[in-house]
Amino acid sequence: MAHYRGPRLIAGREAGCMDKPPGLVGGDRQFPVPQTVPAAMLASNKRPRLDNIRPPIPNGPGMHARPLVALLDGRDCAIEMPILKDVATVAFCDAQSTSEIHEKVLNEAVGALMWHTITLTKEDLEKFKALKVIVRIGSGIDNVDVKAAGELGIAVCNVPGYGVEEVADTTMCLILNLYRRTYWLANMVREGKKFTGPEQVWEVREAAQGCARIRDDTLGIVGLGRIGSAVALRAKAFGFNVTFYDPYLSDGIEKSLGITRVYTLQHNNPLITLHHNGEFPRPLLNTPMRPGAFLVNTARGALVDENALSSALKEGRIRAAALDVHENEPYNPFQGERAGPLKDAPNLICTPHAAYYSDASSNELREMAASEIRRAIIGRIPDALRNCVNKEYFMGNYSEGGVNGTAPYYVPVHSTTHDSLPSGPPPTSHVGPGIPPPPHMPPSVPVSGGRASPPTGPPGPPGPRESTSP
Repeated sequence: MAHYRGPRLIAGREAGCMDKPPGLVGGDRQFPVPQTVPAAMLASNKRPRLDNIRPPIPNGPGMHARPLVALLDGRDCAIEMPILKDVATVAFCDAQSTSEIHEKVLNEAVGALMWHTITLTKEDLEKFKALKVIVRIGSGIDNVDVKAAGELGIAVCNVPGYGVEEVADTTMCLILNLYRRTYWLANMVREGKKFTGPEQVWEVREAAQGCARIRDDTLGIVGLGRIGSAVALRAKAFGFNVTFYDPYLSDGIEKSLGITRVYTLQHNNPLITLHHNGEFPRPLLNTPMRPGAFLVNTARGALVDENALSSALKEGRIRAAALDVHENEPYNPFQGERAGPLKDAPNLICTPHAAYYSDASSNELREMAASEIRRAIIGRIPDALRNCVNKEYFMGNYSEGGVNGTAPYYVPVHSTTHDSLPSGPPPTSHVGPGIPPPPHMPPSVPVSGGRASPPTGPPGPPGPRESTSP
């Protein structure tokens, strides 16, 4: 594992092998890396020799270099290395923009992993000369120009299945705090408030003003995807009557969960919780809510108009609210120059977009992202990918066969000695300018090719929507 950032090439250490000398890791071998690229070489626009950076690594008959995978905006590959080290060379860049990424990564990386702290616009994507797949370590893809990536033949993937239990549990935790006012009561005790003597009953009543009984109250869920469904099951166990609104789901799902479906976005329930990814009408507070209702948002900050929420809380039209996500992140809505309209709002709980997190979910997220990169390296794009969000750009027209004359392009990233290619006849379309489709061949023969040509005409409709975690 090596650290590539800016004009410097900074040696890293293999995850779990801190006693070894620094260098670039490919599989279980390690090679010396120069600490810096000579300035004269940079000035002359010559690329550094690769002899001391990544010499050939045995990978089947002959000597073939492993593909380069880069973690763009992180500095720790300890989770990813065990999954990728036998099929790829892994580097981390710790970059906040593509201007901080080393030339070697821009020229040679075929795969990229990224968190949410770096943004890839069309201009940024064009800097990568060999990139074929991007995996967002998370579910949101707002920081990637997905359309431009598809036009450049770059598959974009996310990890929508992680943290479902954590977000659902956090949602229920926030709901219970709103109903039982545990958060505010605990703060009063911390601040030294004493509830003693004959006045105790009245003091408690004043402090707990707004507490509500859960049994037989109605919870309205907006967006019944993975997390919304998990919340519905938990809420039923607490005694809530559960309704949901989701125009993207087929009829009948409500019967499998034992809940009630509504077909209009009218918030008549005493509690609303949001669990969709932003494709519904927004901001949702433009739709009138029942006076005295509770509101919970653990989905997307832009779903709630914070100015409207602040006014509703101050005027008592909404009894209390809990937000794990905000319109502008990262920021503290209560302090500093970026304090927003919620700074002085009463009866509000804010958490720092952490509903998804647990030690287990964090490791699971990174393992799932690395596994998607691995599938791209040893398989076909997009066939081998489980969560490709721009798959329509890799669908081409055939003169024969396929449903409606379409079938996936074959986009090879790299071949390995242990993983066979999917069976079936090869497609007849080209994968790059002047590059014919590869014949059916043993998996040990390396394949290199250009990016997939985008389909002619407008892309097809995206796949079915699924509500995702933050």
